[in-house]
Amino acid sequence: KPPHPKELPPLLTERRVDEARSFSLHPDYTFETFIVGPANKLAYMASLSVAEGNSAGYNPLFIYGGVGLGKTHLLHAIGHRTLKRRKKALYVSSEDFTNDLIHSIRNKRTGDFRQRYRTVDILLIDDIQFLAGKEGIQEEFFHTFNALFRVNKQIVISSDRPPKAIHPFEERLRSRFEGGLIVDIQPPDLQTRLAILKAKAAKKAVQLPEEVLEFIALQVKENIRELEGALNRVVAFVTIMDMPPTVDTASLALKDLLQQTTPSPEEIIRAVAEFYNLSPDELKSNHRSKTIALARQMAMYLLREEGNLSFPQIGKLLGGRNHTTVLHGCEKIARLLETDVQVNRQMTLLREHVYKYAKTC
Repeated sequence: KPPHPKELPPLLTERRVDEARSFSLHPDYTFETFIVGPANKLAYMASLSVAEGNSAGYNPLFIYGGVGLGKTHLLHAIGHRTLKRRKKALYVSSEDFTNDLIHSIRNKRTGDFRQRYRTVDILLIDDIQFLAGKEGIQEEFFHTFNALFRVNKQIVISSDRPPKAIHPFEERLRSRFEGGLIVDIQPPDLQTRLAILKAKAAKKAVQLPEEVLEFIALQVKENIRELEGALNRVVAFVTIMDMPPTVDTASLALKDLLQQTTPSPEEIIRAVAEFYNLSPDELKSNHRSKTIALARQMAMYLLREEGNLSFPQIGKLLGGRNHTTVLHGCEKIARLLETDVQVNRQMTLLREHVYKYAKTC
């Protein structure tokens, strides 16, 4: 997130400084630099619609997801696009909103505070969960929300959890959030992670072989910031140690990551079978019922994504299936994750089940 200014030019008034800080947007966080994949496509499209002013029924837009998945990036991107349309956009974290309000009360300038927050075309509030338990701040935000909503101004909110999971939080605010569009961002799939790494490497003018980038993408699955951090570690290791950019070199650079516990292939198969109330033998069998076929393809996808296995290795584990069958199975699940909300949700629950299962083994 953009840093706060440490020293102020003497001619700037305190109010103008607050506004400069609140309006500051990260220059790299635009729609053009956001890598779209199945896990974030809905959030991206909704954000783009809001930024273009085509968001009837999307007010407020509530984006939630884990740390480092791109929520802040989307809020800044909305801000940039809104400013290009010569509209007034205000981006602020919930912490800054809180500090601004406290500062305005202490200095008897709540009028200035309300003027700043209630006269914008789009208000972008990041990490709203940090207002939990702050009754006075929630009260002011509630009135700010209503003031904007009444005149059809857009509100965009981000959080690390959905509205119902934010506690303690005023029910009337939660109700306002749930009256708009709620979208989530899940951890990116392998292809999206690979695309992100390619974009980051290109921006840094770094050339790494495809297999090295894929190796990094296979190691870091949950967090885009950690993904970029892993790329930086590999690049630094290659440069400092003057070693060739190979998978073996990347493995040395990321040895701490590789030591983390991951589900074994057999644990993945058993966990998937348990999730679908099947036996591992049924997953490996030639049965083609709809339930078994879907479970088998989900297992293929997870063995590729979480187990880092090749298609032939996966085929061997699942009853001796060939490379093409496994490839088609993984591609089918990847398509469904992009188009089928139910399958996407099922995969999220299944992945959680696999990791919980592995921890108990």
